[in-house]
Amino acid sequence: MRRRWGIVVAAVGLLAACTASPEGETVTPSTSSTRTAPSGAEPSAAQGSPGGTAPDGRPFLVEEIGDLDEPWAMTFLPDGRSLITGRGGELTLRSTDGDTTEVSGVPDVVHQGQGGLGDVIVAPDFDSTRHLYLSWAEAGSGGSGAAVARATLTTDGGAAKLDDLTTIWQQQPKVSGNGHYGHRLAFSPDGAHLFVSSGERQKMQPAQDLDSHLGKIIRLDPDGSAADGNPFADRGEVAADVWSYGHRNPLGLAFDGDGNLWNSEMGPQGGDELNLVREGANYGWPEASNGSHYGGEDIPDHTAEDGFEAPKASWNPSISPGSLMIYSGSMFPQWQGDAFIGALSGEALIRVDLDGTDAAEGDTWELGRRIREVEQAPDGSIWLLTDEGTMLRLVAP
Repeated sequence: MRRRWGIVVAAVGLLAACTASPEGETVTPSTSSTRTAPSGAEPSAAQGSPGGTAPDGRPFLVEEIGDLDEPWAMTFLPDGRSLITGRGGELTLRSTDGDTTEVSGVPDVVHQGQGGLGDVIVAPDFDSTRHLYLSWAEAGSGGSGAAVARATLTTDGGAAKLDDLTTIWQQQPKVSGNGHYGHRLAFSPDGAHLFVSSGERQKMQPAQDLDSHLGKIIRLDPDGSAADGNPFADRGEVAADVWSYGHRNPLGLAFDGDGNLWNSEMGPQGGDELNLVREGANYGWPEASNGSHYGGEDIPDHTAEDGFEAPKASWNPSISPGSLMIYSGSMFPQWQGDAFIGALSGEALIRVDLDGTDAAEGDTWELGRRIREVEQAPDGSIWLLTDEGTMLRLVAP
């Protein structure tokens, strides 16, 4: 399927609310990077001087690119084209002039609740291998769980497909329910290791259990095997994958320019977090949180003495962080090295000042839309995917 999207500079208005769980995740009816900054750039309709302001006073203009069906993640290829996942199981290849092609060979997904096709990133050696990495929710004995695969992207004329799709990691155990899969992906800056965020599937206590993948950040070799040097390699096959634990619903994962790994994750009722991910650290869930259980039952706040790694920034009431990007582009030089979080229930784009291993909230721009994905384009513009299905591009005024 091919179609053409036009570019319209648009004022962003409020849209109708989506059906959501208490923490701000969209719930759909039941149905049967490192993100690199590649070379090549899509021409921008609005290129202005850095630090300027739009007529509404914001430091960017918002361009409405087009509409999608349940978009979840995107990544840019070295030639400037982009790949976009749709939670229903669609993978779309978008050219720099707006033409789109549906990519065949995508795995079958469990498209229920928060489940479906998830993240997509290019391999560090994509130029020579054409390898991509995908995550999704898969069915299995006992329920469902996240999975990660490597595949080869082939384009021939107007067609695109995934060849040699190989599942390299599966979240264990499979459990009931359709929430908190996590499954964001990021390569280390040296390209040696693949990191996977693994949600606790709304089961809570497994986040503290090293014999379970649930509630963990996973560190793998590019072929999916447990990476040498992982902190719990002597604790069994599952524990050998684990880099950190005590996470709840980690929906953002990104490296900064100094090689530090950060993740954003949803707290319960309040207590959403931005964490500096450290080797072997325990982030406390469900024993500690700056939020409360749904219904108001108290959870002990993080303290300096509790033995858990506290967030570098947290939000109460909730913003429902759905994604994380750390900016390195030239279009907005004033933001280089800062983190950007897409807020779902918060319906905003949030900038966080990163200073080494410290973080402080910078700006919150209300957009009136549930921001699912934040991505940096090769030209330094910032692209957003919304749960309502809209693709937006932010450019300098």
